[in-house]
Amino acid sequence: MVTVEDMNLAEEFLLLAYDDDGAPLTDGTHLDNGLGGAVLFDLALAERVDIVDKKVLVTDPAPTGDPILDVALGRIAAEGRHRRPGHWVTRFAKQTRPHVLERLVADGVLTVEKDKVLGVFPRKRYPATNGVEPAAETRARQRMRAAVLGTEQADPRTAALCALVAATDLDKKVFAGLDRKVVQARLREISEGAWAAAAVKKTLEEIQAAMMVAIVASTTAATAGSTGS
Repeated sequence: MVTVEDMNLAEEFLLLAYDDDGAPLTDGTHLDNGLGGAVLFDLALAERVDIVDKKVLVTDPAPTGDPILDVALGRIAAEGRHRRPGHWVTRFAKQTRPHVLERLVADGVLTVEKDKVLGVFPRKRYPATNGVEPAAETRARQRMRAAVLGTEQADPRTAALCALVAATDLDKKVFAGLDRKVVQARLREISEGAWAAAAVKKTLEEIQAAMMVAIVASTTAATAGSTGS
């Protein structure tokens, strides 16, 4: 059985971002930039990267053992110059989702269903195996709800997942049934709380800010393209 401990943040986030029927709960811009941010979050939590003078630096090139993260780490290390977090959020946003879905399917967490919209346009859905919410997703929800309700202190991984959900407007889906104003206030408290060393917390805050900027920029570009077409 695949557990939360076996998963990276991108996998946890993707499970939360997909409905039981296998369709995304948010648009591609939010979803993909969230995944890009998740990869950077994981590398920061693994102490492989840091942000110095607003730029992402590799502090430890040693493999993490996770192929998705190690490919991303290699790309940052191979870059000719240091880049801002937003560059990497956007870069990883373009390539992470297919790899995460492929791995979740290979691990038996999700399945693939193919059909056609209006009988013409091909579509893929990724419902949970046997139609049952994956145990790893259930546990992630429980951790996040416990943090939001104040019954457990958020650890760095849970705080990062809360930041991803908040930045991609998935909080109303993940915390359905709870007062949204209370949830949003609590998410802000979690982001400001003493759940990690100051240096790590600062790095994660900068990644979250970069992710939100990337989402706004992508949405604006898509709207402008639609208006101009």
